[in-house]
Amino acid sequence: MELWNSTLGSGFILVGILKNSGSPELLWVTIAVLYILALTSNGLLLLVITMDTRLHVPMYLLLSQLSLMDLMFASLVTPKMLVDYLRRESTISFGGCAFQMLAILTVGGAEDLLLAFMAYDRYAAICHPLNYMVLMRPRVCCLMVATSWMLAFLNSVIHTSYTMHFPFCMSRVIRHLFCEIPPLLKLACADTSRYELMVYVMGVIFLMPTFAAILASYMFVLVAVLHMSSGEGRQKALITCSSHLTVVGMYYGAAMFMYIQPSSYHSPQQDNILSVFYIIITPVLNPLIYSLRNKEVMGAFKRALGRIASVWRW
Repeated sequence: MELWNSTLGSGFILVGILKNSGSPELLWVTIAVLYILALTSNGLLLLVITMDTRLHVPMYLLLSQLSLMDLMFASLVTPKMLVDYLRRESTISFGGCAFQMLAILTVGGAEDLLLAFMAYDRYAAICHPLNYMVLMRPRVCCLMVATSWMLAFLNSVIHTSYTMHFPFCMSRVIRHLFCEIPPLLKLACADTSRYELMVYVMGVIFLMPTFAAILASYMFVLVAVLHMSSGEGRQKALITCSSHLTVVGMYYGAAMFMYIQPSSYHSPQQDNILSVFYIIITPVLNPLIYSLRNKEVMGAFKRALGRIASVWRW
């Protein structure tokens, strides 16, 4: 069969969730609104944490990184998808596809590790409050952030270079929202079984230990919370923990189905729906659940609005 990925100017055609929808216009508007919400909420949160020195503590440093990752996650896919639908064109160059895969794997892997570090931060704060500033001193916090980005980038470079080296057949249609490993491997004109096993193993190594660490951290937190004397404090902590675990479950559940489930069980419709969860929905929910209901964050937001209003009055 003739190969085409070595041809100058060759590219792929992305067939995402909009083209296969019964009412694409309504879905387009919904995704556009969700993207604007993700952009606004994460952008405001990142700005407030950066501007307010009272929030320059470990928990909010990690939250600011989460907002940055969510901004990048949503922006790497959603704008192109929305514009492509309006232009009635959904092509992506070979180099663009490789870059998109590299960036998404980097941000997704970094967020996967960061969520585990955030769970540890809550464990240290609630279960070891007297030693919290030692356990989460600035150097440790910066090391957590750097580790998340570096390991994720290394993992994404390996997977992107290996995935894109395969010869692809004349069919250029990727039945997915963006360039991701499982849909691309279906176009390969070579035996990908060994690499699919590698993707599975790396998925297990990346996802399962961090997910187990998150569950363990929140289990210790819940035990500590249940021993609280204050009923109001206990109820507030339980609601917060359950909200956090809901978002973690959505993000990790979608990622596990995508990268740990055998390729024979993948279907385009299922993959697209799962991708929407961690590309669009979780970036919208994360600021609401982790931060915008937080009194300290809202206080900082009001102070920032007050400073802006005073400048305008002047």
